[in-house]
Amino acid sequence: MAKQRMDVTTFIGKLLEEHDVDVLREGVRVLAQALMDAEVSSQIGAELYERTDARTAHRNGYRTRTWDTRVGTVELRVPKIAPGSYFPALLEPRRRAERALAAVVQEAYVKGISTRKVDDLVRALGIDGISRSEVSRICKDLDREVEAFRSRPIESEHPYLWVDATYHKVREAGRVVSMATVVAVGVTTDGWRQVLGVDVGPSEDHAFWTAFLRSLVRRGLRGVVLVVSDAHEGLKRAIGRVLPGAAWQRCRVHFMRNLLATVPRSASGPVAAFVRTIFAQPDHPSAMAQLHQVARALEPRFPRAAELLEEAAEDVLAHMHLPPEHRRHLHSTNTLERLHKEVKRRSNVVGIFPDRASLIRLVGMVLAEQDDEWAVAERRYFSAESMAKIGQMEGGESAAALLPAIA
Repeated sequence: MAKQRMDVTTFIGKLLEEHDVDVLREGVRVLAQALMDAEVSSQIGAELYERTDARTAHRNGYRTRTWDTRVGTVELRVPKIAPGSYFPALLEPRRRAERALAAVVQEAYVKGISTRKVDDLVRALGIDGISRSEVSRICKDLDREVEAFRSRPIESEHPYLWVDATYHKVREAGRVVSMATVVAVGVTTDGWRQVLGVDVGPSEDHAFWTAFLRSLVRRGLRGVVLVVSDAHEGLKRAIGRVLPGAAWQRCRVHFMRNLLATVPRSASGPVAAFVRTIFAQPDHPSAMAQLHQVARALEPRFPRAAELLEEAAEDVLAHMHLPPEHRRHLHSTNTLERLHKEVKRRSNVVGIFPDRASLIRLVGMVLAEQDDEWAVAERRYFSAESMAKIGQMEGGESAAALLPAIA
């Protein structure tokens, strides 16, 4: 801390004496670094290298993060702590997505892509005089941030993984096409949520999903026990190929829609209530027994619904092998649905993206900010105690051993 105070004092003196922008920028960096180190010391109850019984966590390296200031972009080394997380008070968590949104509108404007939404936004933002070179510079800066987020190492095991896709309209080769935006979210072994990856492609086919999952593995994804997703055949095959040993939970919300589509609308209410009795059971054996009983009861009047239940039995009940505290979050992709809504809230402002790069720029920024907010959340998604149960369930068996492999 003595050296840190000396550095700060030295740069304050220089800031008072000089007006050189490089000195100002370096002064801002040193002051910000000192502030972050002080915040971390206060949060964990110990100074750097201090030995004390009052310590609640340890410093665990740094992650780089750019910070836009009035004297230019400053590269910060944000401290990491374990257990837990830290996010600097001086950074504004929601500012980057707004910059990305403005950049998309600006890019659409300079490329001459005129839609009613873009025209209205250009006037509202007062950017009708912006140059093509200025837009290019802004986009390059944002793209560096998004690429750093998308390619960062995945540093710990993630027993749970949710993957899903949503669609946006993009101009390509003179046409407006529907483009799939795929997102992966995981939970670490100590219960923290993280956005692990995002990509954009023309369709949700097997090759695309395989490439996406392999990119996560290359960056360090490991220890996956359960993958939660919709019943896209290409995705299911990709999970089996890229994440061998992981089980698959079919999203229950999507499954119920598919099942109820096979019965008359007048019967959908009673059938839905009957099927939900399966998921109200306390454990996997009870739920499986109830599923077979419900299927037998439905078979005379609704044979297709009964067939769907039996076919999906293991897939919709996979989460029942895992700790009870986790099951309400594991049976569906609702975690991602909320993320998709936030992305859509921003992307709907644009309507049609000028190109694929602009789409990944905006979505990447929104997800990076959500990841930052999760990193500083007051509560973990799952408690550390409940996460420990994944490795050791009742009777000494591991949850991973109880889960069925992907067919």
